[in-house]
Amino acid sequence: MLHRLRRSLTWLGIAAGLGVGGLAASQSLEGMGKPNLAANWGSSTEKAIRPAAPHRTDIPWFQLLVDQAVPGSILKPPPGIYAGPVLVDKPLTIDGGGQVTIDGGGKGTVFVVDTEGATIRGLDLRGSGEAHDSDDACLNIRGKRHLVEENRISDCLFGIDLKQADHNIVRANRITSKPFDLGLRGDGLRLWYSHHNLIEKNEIIDSRDMVAWYSDHNVWRGNIGKRSRYSLHFMFAKDNLVEGNEFYDNAVGVYLMYTERVHVRNNLISHATGAAGMALGFKESSDSEITDNEIIYCAVGVGSDLSPFEPDTTLYFANNRFAYNGIAVRFTSELGGNILVDNSFEGNLTDVVQMGRDVAGKNEWRNNYFSDYQGFDRDGDGIGDTPYELYAYADQIWIETPAAQFFKTSPVLELLNFLERLAPFSLPELQLKDPAPRFTKPERAART
Repeated sequence: MLHRLRRSLTWLGIAAGLGVGGLAASQSLEGMGKPNLAANWGSSTEKAIRPAAPHRTDIPWFQLLVDQAVPGSILKPPPGIYAGPVLVDKPLTIDGGGQVTIDGGGKGTVFVVDTEGATIRGLDLRGSGEAHDSDDACLNIRGKRHLVEENRISDCLFGIDLKQADHNIVRANRITSKPFDLGLRGDGLRLWYSHHNLIEKNEIIDSRDMVAWYSDHNVWRGNIGKRSRYSLHFMFAKDNLVEGNEFYDNAVGVYLMYTERVHVRNNLISHATGAAGMALGFKESSDSEITDNEIIYCAVGVGSDLSPFEPDTTLYFANNRFAYNGIAVRFTSELGGNILVDNSFEGNLTDVVQMGRDVAGKNEWRNNYFSDYQGFDRDGDGIGDTPYELYAYADQIWIETPAAQFFKTSPVLELLNFLERLAPFSLPELQLKDPAPRFTKPERAART
């Protein structure tokens, strides 16, 4: 119990100021220097402290090879296992060829890059410490114009951590965290005050989150995320592009919090299940486009709260496929300003839920396909002759009392819903109206 309490306090950052059981937070970075406790994420104005000694003495120390290398040169170490920690503070190309392992010995951060124009390729990085207050990681990146590619990262609390690092490429790395409970793992890949980076073709598996905080103008393309919490979480981040990613079996797919001008397109998000399962989430976010995505088998496809938030902005959803979800789209604290055009709704338990009264008219619906549309297309133009209108009858019970959703498909509620449609004893609530719904299911091109 005491061990669990220690880890929980550390996760909250309380241990950084108080210590737990007499252990100072800075002790978790032996050999790598004391963390910046006033700003746990690190500062680009403070140079990383050179490690004084390796964390393992039974294997060669990789730092010695780095110190001997000439700035601007290519370092190809002999295959083998080396000890961390390591600091690269000069421009180098380090190529392990997939045959070089650097072991942090279970203490602090394994590898730090604090220069400009370095390349870190083909390394196996493992064995960081377990302290959240000091951001123990496999790879800490600072500076600009680095290339980080084809590395294997495992048994590390945090995977790749970019701190005030701009114009970098992070490509084709495979990242897993430590085998902790989900909330106690570190983030697989994190950007903090880091701009104009390309995050491409990485695999983040069994980690906690992939996050971008206060980080603008980044591209997230072709990544795979599995069995984590947030596949990708934005906070106070603007002008990011999320394209062609695949996220499976995570609690949340892509979450936009206090963000603007984020483009989410051509992604596959599947099996975001559980009590908080959600493919796309919006919290007080504005002026973004969500297009050509596949949202399949999630508890909630889109969960939107106070979004769009800024006046005279929109959230634009077009050409997305919502199939076999519990709730395809759920709006709460509705302000209006959502535009949904040419989307496909297939086999969802509920297509749309508006958490409120008389708010359906605040959003715009055009030319969407609904698999349960019961109208006709007499003139053959592909558009239904009558509008698609979705009302909440007995559904209003669980819309207003969310805990009742557990019984949504039970025989009693299904019978009550049927009777309500025949002879409603209360005025049903309009959830959406599409004046010109598609009559036939639109064809979708294969994802590329």
